[in-house]
Amino acid sequence: MLVLALDTSTPASTAALVEVTADGLRGIAERRTVDPRAHGEKLAPEIAATLTEAGVRVSDLKAIVAGLGPGPFTGLRVGLATAASMAQALAVPTYGVCSLDGLGRAAGPGRVLVATDARRREVYFATYVDGVRSGEPDVAKPAEIKGDFERVVGEGGLKYGDVFGVPVEEHLLYPPGAALVALAAERIREAAPSEPLTPLYLRRPDAVEPAGRKPVLT
Repeated sequence: MLVLALDTSTPASTAALVEVTADGLRGIAERRTVDPRAHGEKLAPEIAATLTEAGVRVSDLKAIVAGLGPGPFTGLRVGLATAASMAQALAVPTYGVCSLDGLGRAAGPGRVLVATDARRREVYFATYVDGVRSGEPDVAKPAEIKGDFERVVGEGGLKYGDVFGVPVEEHLLYPPGAALVALAAERIREAAPSEPLTPLYLRRPDAVEPAGRKPVLT
């Protein structure tokens, strides 16, 4: 089964094509652009280029996996809205996974901190033991994060590596598409019902509607 993975939870927008088989999966193609202000402009061309590279038609897709975040409001909703609209048009199921879990799975064995940039001098983070998350994702200032971890992955780790004081794996900054699909692989194989793609924001958006107009004094 051919599965499209999308993630816009970080400054990168990612589109990946993965084949899920009865006993494994195979990454076929992946495109990524790092630009926090261009998710809406870059994601659709990335999807098209990924499918073209693999010689696959959009109608060949059997499911879509989307990273749910945590991530900034504006970027995150681009990926989720795209995944939901494509799935509806193609009549295929959608499956959501925590974007941090994709990095944690890709990081492999050991005790790992996954940290992505949350702006405001904070990071979204979670800790993993042999690829499995311990506790719930959270957001905090890097200096406030305590724990027994051996290394850190994610662009938040690269940005605040001096604060964490452990080795930073600079090759693993953004959630790989294949890792996101791996987290949903059993649901895909079992043809589980489509899931609502509920974003994991962890905090309110930066931009909010004004509470009301102030009276004009005359």
